[in-house]
Amino acid sequence: MPIDAKHEDLRSLRIDHNARHGGEGEPPLWAKRYILAGIALIVVLGVIAIAYRLFAGDPLEVEVARATAETTGGAAGTVLSASGYIIPHHKINVNSKVTGRVKWVGVEKGDHVKEGQILVRLEDDEFHASYQQALGAQQNAAAYLLQLQNGSRPEEIQQAQHNLAEANATLANDKITLDRTRDLFRQGVLSQQALDDATAKYEADQQRARSLEQAYAMAKIGPRPEEIARAKGSMLQAEGQAAYAKSMLDATVIRAPVTGTILERTAEKGELITAMFASTVEGGPQGSVVSLADLKDIQVELDIAQDDFAKLGPKQRGIVTVDAYPDRKYDGEIAEISPEANRQKATVQVKVQILNPDDYLRPEMNATVKFLAHEDKSTGEKSSGVFVPSAALRERDGRKVVFLAYNGKAVMRPVQIVAQRSGGALVQGLNGGENIITAAPATLKDGDKIKIKGQS
Repeated sequence: MPIDAKHEDLRSLRIDHNARHGGEGEPPLWAKRYILAGIALIVVLGVIAIAYRLFAGDPLEVEVARATAETTGGAAGTVLSASGYIIPHHKINVNSKVTGRVKWVGVEKGDHVKEGQILVRLEDDEFHASYQQALGAQQNAAAYLLQLQNGSRPEEIQQAQHNLAEANATLANDKITLDRTRDLFRQGVLSQQALDDATAKYEADQQRARSLEQAYAMAKIGPRPEEIARAKGSMLQAEGQAAYAKSMLDATVIRAPVTGTILERTAEKGELITAMFASTVEGGPQGSVVSLADLKDIQVELDIAQDDFAKLGPKQRGIVTVDAYPDRKYDGEIAEISPEANRQKATVQVKVQILNPDDYLRPEMNATVKFLAHEDKSTGEKSSGVFVPSAALRERDGRKVVFLAYNGKAVMRPVQIVAQRSGGALVQGLNGGENIITAAPATLKDGDKIKIKGQS
């Protein structure tokens, strides 16, 4: 092969760089768009991840402690502790006004009753009969008084008038007969006896006419005022007897005098109830049917030693607890101080009113009252506060604050320091029982998400 031909063949094997950069070697336009879109998506996702880390961040791990409420001076805030019993402020033994046998009992021990509710019914047959008798007497007296007040009827007056006219006519005839008899006697025709008979008959009819005349006048005038007054008195007496009989009948239905709770049921069906001669013998007459009290109005009865009595005063407050529920506390206030001491016990009786009773409290429960010292306004100290550790106190904008752990977030709460304590301070602004953050980053702020150390 000639040299020139070999040279041409080698030249044909060279890479044409101009042809590679031409339009025939470029990728399609749609491929370029997909590549750019993918790159943009990756960039956006990266920015979102960075922003989330910057603004959301991981929950801050913190440590918490429980805030505890106490009096200003701790144990010194309690000036005296005394034990006694819970009693109802007013206990009522419901008695019967009348003597009778129990017909029906509608309550049991522990039932809650309202004022006016029927508790017991007694047999009432004889009381009902007595009332009917008294009611009849009252109606009779009222009818008689009405008769007197209305006076005589027109027919009665007319009858009296007719009787008087008849008597006057008879009297006029007798006068004529007497005059004739007298003339004949003078002539000697008639005897003295005939004259005496005519005179007697005339005088008798004259008296009868006068009597009928007075009866006619009285019929027109009516009854005397004194007779009407007497009838009024009789009617009032009958009304009083009827009212008394009605009250005795009503007393056979025994009702609750106040709203409260039945403490004791002392009567049963068939037993005799009386208010006059109650007996302690089994089966004898009972003096009461039930006892009740308002358990929303209860007190603690205490016997305070005379040596400690000077520590207490009227309206002094205290904390009441009962042995049955030692974790429950009630507010109390001295409501009554006995005006005299018990010489045998060397004590003075004090009653503490429970201000916030509930259904857990029962009369005769053992109770303890811790009397609190009076608030000292001269020193600026308060009667109570909440203890927080020193590590929980922080300062924001020139004021003391603490952070509470609540629902996975830090909640800032301003507080006021009342007094310093070993390892912490007594503050106001909290109720006690809150979870207070004691250890957290210095950058902790209100609303940050938190995670309590040791909890998942």
